[in-house]
Amino acid sequence: MMQRRISKAINIGGVTVGGGAPIVVQSMTKTDTRDVMSTVRQIKDLEDCGCEIIRVAVPNREAAKALAAIKKAISIPLVADIHFDYRLALAAMEAGVDGLRLNPGNISQPSKVKAIVEAAKDRNIPIRIGVNAGSLPKTSDPKLSTAQQMVAAAMGHIKILEGLDFDLIKVSLKAFDVPTTIKAYRDIAEKIPYPLHVGITEAGLPRSGAIRSACGISPLLYMGIGDTVRVSLSTHPREEVIAAYEILKSLDLRQHGPVLVSCPSCGRTEVDLISLAAEVEKRLLNIDKPIKVAVMGCVVNGPGEARDADIGIACGKGKAVLFKKGEKIGVVEEGDFIEALMREVDGF
Repeated sequence: MMQRRISKAINIGGVTVGGGAPIVVQSMTKTDTRDVMSTVRQIKDLEDCGCEIIRVAVPNREAAKALAAIKKAISIPLVADIHFDYRLALAAMEAGVDGLRLNPGNISQPSKVKAIVEAAKDRNIPIRIGVNAGSLPKTSDPKLSTAQQMVAAAMGHIKILEGLDFDLIKVSLKAFDVPTTIKAYRDIAEKIPYPLHVGITEAGLPRSGAIRSACGISPLLYMGIGDTVRVSLSTHPREEVIAAYEILKSLDLRQHGPVLVSCPSCGRTEVDLISLAAEVEKRLLNIDKPIKVAVMGCVVNGPGEARDADIGIACGKGKAVLFKKGEKIGVVEEGDFIEALMREVDGF
């Protein structure tokens, strides 16, 4: 069994991060933050699919002013993403956000950081030190590897915050390159007690981006590194949340809704298994309970290989066997495959 890295617990708007708490799923809105209605609508959509902390971009004063209305309309913690202008962090805290993300690559002057920290300390607002490989501080040592530069940037910022007697800290070190990201997190995990937010930045479009993210996030989680996750995809953020939970479910770290097991299909298959599995997956999106459902294409891959599924179907020509925990419970005709399976799922 994997051993979680021990980290300091912090509270972000009522959600515990670190300290052995369940790994938290985060996302970020893709809307113009100044458009309160659109931003709230997207956050509500994310709440419905299990997002637990949401981050919004705050590029200007107008966006900062919109945060108060957004905060009042949502049910999950709100984190302000701040770059370049420290005054936007101050305005975001005045608006009532639950957390801040600061980039050491563009807000590093001690006096400006001090102003942010003092306001955060007064309000018990955690700060994520979010290092990105593409925006490292200009003072970074070019002789160091990118991973080492990322760690150095984070440690420098942590030193400033600790010097101000502030320890409500969360850290991330993200790169597009998977090996670089893993090296950076492994290094810093041994140096600090603070919770770590893990992810691969700018991972790409849904298909390639989900794979790249899984390749970077999964090894870290398996090593016990990571207290929150975000899958960064060029699509609606709903897909980021779904992908994050699929990673966590695959590692047995979180249970969130159904798990679908389906065989890849082959020359033995006598039904359109791919379409069948796709329709079952679509129907399962409306199910909240943690249930494992199997859609198999023949008796070879049927109850035997999917015997640990809660409910499953093994399809043959014109008929299919329904099974529960590997035991046959009935036979159904082809026209009733999906409905029969879903009746068992609904009644489980």
